Amino acid sequence: MEHDQHNGEENITRLQCNGKTIILIGTAHVSKRSADQVKEVIEQEQPDAVCVELDQQRYQSIVAGQKWKETDIFKIIKDKKATLLLVNLIISSFQRRLAKQFGVTPGQEMIQGITSAREHTATLVLADRDIQVTFQRVWHGIGLIAKMQLIVQIMMSLFGGGDITEEDMEKLKSKDMLGAMLDEFTDAFPQLKVPLIDERDQYLSQKIKDAPGEKIVAVLGAAHIPGITKEIYNDHDLTALAQIPTKSRWPRIIPWLIPALILGVIAYTFFLNKDVGMQQSINWILWNGSFSAIGAILAWGHPFTIIAAFLAAPLSSMNPFLAAGWVSGLVETFVRRPNVEHFESLSDDITTLKGFWRNKLTRVLLVVVLTNIGSTIGTFIGGADVLRMFFEALGR
Repeated sequence: MEHDQHNGEENITRLQCNGKTIILIGTAHVSKRSADQVKEVIEQEQPDAVCVELDQQRYQSIVAGQKWKETDIFKIIKDKKATLLLVNLIISSFQRRLAKQFGVTPGQEMIQGITSAREHTATLVLADRDIQVTFQRVWHGIGLIAKMQLIVQIMMSLFGGGDITEEDMEKLKSKDMLGAMLDEFTDAFPQLKVPLIDERDQYLSQKIKDAPGEKIVAVLGAAHIPGITKEIYNDHDLTALAQIPTKSRWPRIIPWLIPALILGVIAYTFFLNKDVGMQQSINWILWNGSFSAIGAILAWGHPFTIIAAFLAAPLSSMNPFLAAGWVSGLVETFVRRPNVEHFESLSDDITTLKGFWRNKLTRVLLVVVLTNIGSTIGTFIGGADVLRMFFEALGR
């Protein structure tokens, strides 16, 4: 296999692999220049296939326009996908904010790739891995504290800066969009690079070289070009790369061990000293309920939602099948159900911090996530307080 690096054009890499000519276009995901270059290259090369860095979900969102009206918020909460959807919306917000500043459509280079493939009757190949698989592999690879840090980092990346310059925009061409948002976090947790970049390089490489025809153009975020240039000469198992990792036994056991330990300690404290045992129980309820309610308050939840968060947290902390955020999210949805207006204004609302809290759809997601975070914090603090009172009772 031969590899001829660059053909003299900026951001273009030309490869020879398995008798095929493969042209990689490195783009910025929010750049008019990138979209123009995609159009020009496809017109000049007349490829048999055009590969785009999209999965089926993102492709449908592009070709079908806004399908938010079909979103079933109850199903999202029930299927435990509120956090995933919120993170997706935050990343979309990051792109839309940059796109609004530079007057381009988010993902315009991918849209151009789809359009040019149709115009030149080339086969369109959706080459990226399902974004939900990527996020779940990222989520699986980090601990609880790191998960909280990840959410905070994404929020800070989204709302922490002002306008960026054209020079900064060009620098984005050397990074994956998600990676650009998470620079500081990936420095602290380098293992994130594997599911975010390395595994997708392998997945994209295999999909590109499996594309039909002898000449293939691939439209990619520039962060993937170096990895694909190397990985395309290796064979990769797409099924293995698309699997969601199975949880080890301990993460399944620990959610049951913690409440069993807390209940056992409280029960034994009652045996030692009924008054202390009663105070333990009250403190457990107050710590759990209060932090969960604070999460609902931070999300601007309805008063009924805040009450539901307070009442659900002490119980949900004892039952791994239940989460305070699910209860409060369902209550928020019931009392402030998003209507068509909120779905239609979503694309504009997610470009500002205020909009995230104003829109009823994203507010429900915030209620779920922040209530769960508050309940988790309350569980740790309440559990520590229960143990403190237990040891004090032992010493009496």
